Amino acid sequence: MKKHIALAAGIAASLFFTSCGDKKAKLSLYNWSYYTPDSVIKQFEEEFNCKVELNLYTSHEEMYTKIVSGGAKSFDIVVPSQDYAEIMIQENMLQPINQEKLTNRGNINPKVLEKAVYDPDMKYCVPYYFGAAGIAVNKTKAINYERSWNIFADPQFKDHATMMDDMREVIGDALAYQGHNVNSVDDDELAQAKELINKKWKPNLVKFDASSFGKEFAEGNFWLCQGYAEVVFQEMPQEKWSDIDFFIPAEGGPCYLDSMCILKDAPHADLANEFINFIHRPEIYAQFLDFFNFPCYVNLPAEEFMKTKPVYKANQMDSCTLKMDLGKDLDKYNTIWQDIRFTE
Repeated sequence: MKKHIALAAGIAASLFFTSCGDKKAKLSLYNWSYYTPDSVIKQFEEEFNCKVELNLYTSHEEMYTKIVSGGAKSFDIVVPSQDYAEIMIQENMLQPINQEKLTNRGNINPKVLEKAVYDPDMKYCVPYYFGAAGIAVNKTKAINYERSWNIFADPQFKDHATMMDDMREVIGDALAYQGHNVNSVDDDELAQAKELINKKWKPNLVKFDASSFGKEFAEGNFWLCQGYAEVVFQEMPQEKWSDIDFFIPAEGGPCYLDSMCILKDAPHADLANEFINFIHRPEIYAQFLDFFNFPCYVNLPAEEFMKTKPVYKANQMDSCTLKMDLGKDLDKYNTIWQDIRFTE
């Protein structure tokens, strides 16, 4: 991921088959690595007398390339984030969701749909998870600190801090801190963000890291890191979770919305619609949240069925903004990121 790659770092996408008989109906799900709890798969198979074929990917590029090269005919459901979902809608790669079968649509948080400007009526995309990267601080090492993105300018963290090797995340954080939209393509605003990162934040960083920040934070090498909560807490022994202050700054920042979509040529579209609706039964969705200690944000009734305590509060994401497809303007970010990453 992006957020999910870190969970599956070093592990190639693989194929997992559950244990239904060969004669049963089959549903082919193409999803991020470690993003579909086995308990949910098994319950769906039993209730719908089917076999779920779970195909895994670790990046949007991997998923998209496989589909456009012919894989679309073998998959039913794919789970892109907002920027790729928008692209796939525009390129006519998806088929409409059967709204008659989406009986659990009322469980979806209206705040999520307000942010999903590319498909607010869930014509093609039904939200799966809404999340954001935040800040993890080792409270045993830090004294007093600013609870904003500008914490990376704090000299007490020099040589013990890291930010993600992700230009949209890092530049987006700087834009948000300065009061700008995380999708800004304004040259002056981008220049301000670049200056903040290079002159204030970067001097305190050990490196930009998208894969090992969770492990190094757990080992005590980093006292401050930008990253996804599920990665940080997964690496830290649970008895030490109280040593972590994880928060998403009040000024917001970039966020993501992964959605379940049915491919245009899906061979089992009826079963795919059933699966999407099944996921949004509150008692089922709660299992997904419990698996990652995620906060309840997409499916609000699921909170009643949760058995774990989320590692941060859902309302911290209210001010976050989805990273959207920037088209040709993405080149501006690429140029700035090269200067940030490779200029002393």
